Amino acid sequence: MIQINQELTITDNELRFAFSRSGGPGGQNVNKVSSRVTLLFDVTSSPALSDDQRQRIMNKLQTRINREGVLRVVCQKYRNQSANREEAINRFVDLLRQALKKKTPRKKSRVSQTAIEKRMAEKKLRGQLKQKRSENIAWEE
Repeated sequence: MIQINQELTITDNELRFAFSRSGGPGGQNVNKVSSRVTLLFDVTSSPALSDDQRQRIMNKLQTRINREGVLRVVCQKYRNQSANREEAINRFVDLLRQALKKKTPRKKSRVSQTAIEKRMAEKKLRGQLKQKRSENIAWEE
């Protein structure tokens, strides 16, 4: 069982794993061992997800979900399969947590009167400084 948040728990049998050869350093080990892990999760037919959760995941993670509704998470960070598998599960949990997080509505706020007055005073000082600079220059025509 994978705990995503308080409302959502996904069983292990809903996740599928595919293993392949990883690129990058590793010497002869790269050519022999399938250490790259691809985690596959079928978002459209998962019984653990409610309709609202499913829609939220489909919208937020649409670049990672294919036409069949399968979410892919690939990990080839480590040189052994078990570490990559754990990392893929951790990434999967983080992705779902971020996708299911509800955005808090923005509270309207106003700039305070003192902030406006301070800004205007600074602008006035800057203008006076520039004015003084231009008075000292004698232009010859």
